[in-house]
Amino acid sequence: MAYNVAPLSRLIEQFEKLPGIGRKTAQRLAFYVLNMPKEDAKAFSEAIIEAHQKIHHCSICQNLTDEELCPVCRNPARDRKVICVVENPRDVIAIEKTREYKGTYHVLHGAISPLDGIGPEQLKIKELLERIKKDGADEIIMATNATVEGEATAMYISKLIKPLNILVTRLAYGIPVGGDLEYADEVTLRRALEGRSLL
Repeated sequence: MAYNVAPLSRLIEQFEKLPGIGRKTAQRLAFYVLNMPKEDAKAFSEAIIEAHQKIHHCSICQNLTDEELCPVCRNPARDRKVICVVENPRDVIAIEKTREYKGTYHVLHGAISPLDGIGPEQLKIKELLERIKKDGADEIIMATNATVEGEATAMYISKLIKPLNILVTRLAYGIPVGGDLEYADEVTLRRALEGRSLL
């Protein structure tokens, strides 16, 4: 008979549902949680429940927030005429870390992927178009990932926006800082050459 403690097995199964977590890591996390002081375990579970109850989409940009508007949309210093379109909220965090971008965002919550059953209807594209028509925009920066899905999404959205006479740009791609040219693939090198700038 296999060793089985039902609550422990259920906890392991829940951790296994997280992205990038295999069976062994799930077991390690489950045992870690079991060894936590009861107050810490309770605070951990309450944080998950609170996040689910309080976090929702910003009514303007669709980013995650616990208020009506996210911090970027609430900030009067941000340039509302420049909108950076990203796939998910993690991308907003990555761009904000640069402290260079002063515009606003629009979070799609995914990318077009017919193989995964994700079409334009499942993304926040309609909300982006409504926002542009209502508030206007000078530039839309397509900052979707450099994947087949990200490229397809960027092309689809740019075709919808171009008739509105709004500048649509794409993030430049190239060699990462500290990277060696010999290890870069042909597409990355081509984009690095196309996106080159003056010194």
